[in-house]
This record gives sequence, structure tokens and C-alpha cells, in this order.
Amino acid sequence: MTTFIPFAEGEARLDWIGLTDALLAGHRRPKAEITDSLLYRGADTLLNRSAWIDGLGVAVKAATIFPGNAAQGAPVVNGAVNLFDDATGALDAVLDFHLVTKWKTAADSLLGARLLARPDSRAILIVGAGTVGHSLHAAYSALFPAAEFTVWNRTADKARVMAGELGIGWTDDLPGAVAGSDIVTCATMSSEPVIRGDWLRPGTHLDLIGAYRPDMREADDTALRRARVFVDSRDTTIHHIGELMTPIASGAITEADIVADYYQPDAMRRQSAEEITVFKNGGGAHLDLMTSRYILDRWTGGA
Repeated sequence: MTTFIPFAEGEARLDWIGLTDALLAGHRRPKAEITDSLLYRGADTLLNRSAWIDGLGVAVKAATIFPGNAAQGAPVVNGAVNLFDDATGALDAVLDFHLVTKWKTAADSLLGARLLARPDSRAILIVGAGTVGHSLHAAYSALFPAAEFTVWNRTADKARVMAGELGIGWTDDLPGAVAGSDIVTCATMSSEPVIRGDWLRPGTHLDLIGAYRPDMREADDTALRRARVFVDSRDTTIHHIGELMTPIASGAITEADIVADYYQPDAMRRQSAEEITVFKNGGGAHLDLMTSRYILDRWTGGA
């Protein structure tokens, strides 16, 4: 019998640290087989992602990303997630797309911070006051309960609104806010870098989420050259996302500068309190699969 898991009822059973544990466990299984396909119409994107992990099953996720929807007050991202049984191929569950996406996206970055950020990090800057920015506040609060959050947004009014909703600070001084932060988590739709490496102080962890297309990036070459660079998956980032494709093509960095991904857990570590770490959150259907299985397990009481 197929289970349908709606947003509110499903979310009530989840916790952020538990999901990062599930992601770590998922990466100890055989490496996922992943297939992505993207279609474009101007700024609009149709993304189909499928993943198969031996022991976890199969997930198929279809997403439409229409940035223009924001101006009409409509969701920018829509889609569906189907989770299939590993042994029989039967449809185990249909999960609310936004539930899976919200928790997968923020937990992916949270796991990066859990492994790479300084444990004593306190000042956290959220760059981007959209839906993902709100999720990042919830996720990072679970790992850093004493953190002081600040939000910056290109449109200051949106930063003020988000700050009021969450009871956090806001700023219109991005260079100063970056320079004063232990963690900078960036979730924008920018095609040009918004974070300059010269702003980063020693010990900063920079979390890059927004860029998902070959023509998008959020950090400049200097940021990548000053840092040790990590990714969630080499297979879904290096040759697919402008954050890495562009500086590699220009020679600013090389593929060898990508230190590790989640399939190399022993290497996903900072070497000193002073070093700058950059984590590129590229997403991927394997993470949707791990997240969907975690959600179903929590729904049925299996985890």
C-alpha cells in the first residue's frame, strides 16, 4: 500500500540532527547511481533527478523552477517525489515535494557545517531572505543553539521582514557582516558572485547553496582560492554548476582543489581553527532518496 506523506504532518516528526545522521549513514552504503536531466526555457528550469542506492531503494523527483513566480506570490519551485521499494520496485510512498526539498536542502548544508565549521561558531549570517533562508535558520539553530543570526538580502525590506518573523538581526552592510561572521550561509538566485573572498576572516565557514545552473555562482574566485573547498557530491557539482565550472574553466582553481565529498567522510574535516572552508551544496537525487527514506521511516515509526 502506497503511503502519502503531507507537509505539516510529516514535518512534525522530523528533526535536523537526526536527518544529518541519516545522510551520513546513507553515504556509508554503496555509492548511488544518479541520473539528472535538465531542460531550460529562459530563466525557467525543468529538473528531473533519479537515484538508486542499494538497500534504500529508488527515488524519482521532478522539479520545475520558475523564478518569475516570486513576483506573483507563487512558489518558485514545484514538483513531486516518488519513493520505490528496493527489493520489489513497488511504490512505497509519495512525499510532499516541498517537505523533501526543504529538509534535504537545509540538512545538506547543516551536515557540511557539522563536519567543517568551527564548533564554537556563534555569528551566523544568512545571505538571502527567501524560503531556503528561513529553513537554514531552523536547521542551523539545531546545531548551534547559542548562535546569533543576521540576515542580508539584496532587497533590504525582505531582510527586515524575515528578521522580524524570526526575531533575528538584519543588515544592509554585506561586506561588514561577512567579515564579522563565523558562518556565512548563502542561498540566492544570483548569476554573479555576491560573496567576495577578501571579506572572509580566518576560520570562516562559507556555505554556498543557491547556484544550481552552469551560469550561476555566489562566491568569487578569491573566496575559492583562499579556502579549502568541499562538495556534497563530486558527481553533481564539478561539471554541472557554475560555482565550480567557471573557476575551473578559467584556471582560477583546478578539480584537484576540491578536497572531498560526503563519500570521503574522513577527509571532510577542517585542519585548523584559522582555515577558511567552503562547502558547495549541489543537492542531487541521492540526497532526496536518503531524505525521503528518513521521512518515511519516521512516519512509520521505524527510526
